[in-house]
Amino acid sequence: MDDEQKLALEEQIKQSYRQDEDMMILVFAQWCINNDLDPVQLYSEAYPHQLHNEQLLKVMELTVSKEEAGDIPDDTVLGVLSMFGNDDLAFVVTEAIQSKTSL
Repeated sequence: MDDEQKLALEEQIKQSYRQDEDMMILVFAQWCINNDLDPVQLYSEAYPHQLHNEQLLKVMELTVSKEEAGDIPDDTVLGVLSMFGNDDLAFVVTEAIQSKTSL
């Protein structure tokens, strides 16, 4: 494999990761909407030093109302977050899940 092929493969891998990451963010954002939570607020609780997450804002444009969305189980959103090592956000989501089940 020559250098040009290696660079092309690396770029393809990076693009695939970005798409997967966007899907993780979409699952998180849609789960929030489905549960009457603000994705930006939850994200800022997990990452208070990141004032604006451009990727989150961009992906939120793809969300739909909770009436239009399919159900996203709590375990699914937690699993997707942990797959990407998003432990701080998974912790905040876990707290939100516990809050809604204690009502």
